[in-house]
Amino acid sequence: MTEYLIRRVLQSVLVLFLITILTFALIHAAPGGPTQVFLAPGLSPEAAQIQAHNLGLDQKVYIQYLKWIGGLLQGDLGHTFKNHIPVGDILWPTVKNTMILMAAAWLLSLIIAIPWGIYNSTKEYGFSDQTSNFISYLGFAMPTFWFGIILQQTFAMKLDILPLSDMYDMDKQGDIGNLMLHLVLPVTVLSLGFLAGYVKYSRASMLEVLNQDYIRTARAKGLKERKVVFRHALRNALIPIITILGIDLPILVGGAALTESVFNWPGMGRLFVEMAVSREYSVLMSITLVVSVLVVIGNLVADILYAVVDPRVQYGRGGGSAA
Repeated sequence: MTEYLIRRVLQSVLVLFLITILTFALIHAAPGGPTQVFLAPGLSPEAAQIQAHNLGLDQKVYIQYLKWIGGLLQGDLGHTFKNHIPVGDILWPTVKNTMILMAAAWLLSLIIAIPWGIYNSTKEYGFSDQTSNFISYLGFAMPTFWFGIILQQTFAMKLDILPLSDMYDMDKQGDIGNLMLHLVLPVTVLSLGFLAGYVKYSRASMLEVLNQDYIRTARAKGLKERKVVFRHALRNALIPIITILGIDLPILVGGAALTESVFNWPGMGRLFVEMAVSREYSVLMSITLVVSVLVVIGNLVADILYAVVDPRVQYGRGGGSAA
């Protein structure tokens, strides 16, 4: 297990390194790249050359990349081109805010979806199963921004029982109760799509396991249905669900970008949209790197959970095999 984890960590570092190269190359190859965007319009060629030198934009791309990587290794994410503000001062507060929103939406989805999916697998085609199917179709089909606007119109503007937007009221910064109120609408929007998916995944995974021969044998021995479901079936059914959880992080971040924009939530997704509009490439590259790290960590945690949930999974030199 230790050897496997070391190998996976090294692979993750390599993946992140390749992502930094690709991101940096795409940013500089894009039309209207840093050189065109951040040189003041109307400058003479001599003044433009001086400004490009001051910004470090007259150097070879690979030298700019090496300097950026060197700064990253020292914890320096660089500075914005327009205001020369440290990127870390802008980025890290938004990462914390996005993590609060994502964690709340993710936990709510899991707490509701997995037990619901398990129950539906034991009551196939019942009322609960049909209700979850309807909610699943709704969650998959409904645009995130449209649903958010509808909730704002209904609960914030007409009924006036929930805040319209932002993370806190102006005079209640840091108030946990006020934060919880502001979380209700964006978490509802963000969690609906994941709730829809997780209910269907957990139901389908449980149905597949419940139809296995060893489950029939356990029932034939007279074991109680609760024991059959939770002790014998659930552990095996969780493996596909863990896989889905590991790959959903980038989707969650993407959904957070739309949700944060609709609800004016001061998070990383909204920051990415704003920086894309103003073309602050140093901030965009840092956000991409943070999201990549989250995805890599999510997949690594999923791999570890495989062995925790199912001891039959053995990690050998081949990378992983089910015994």
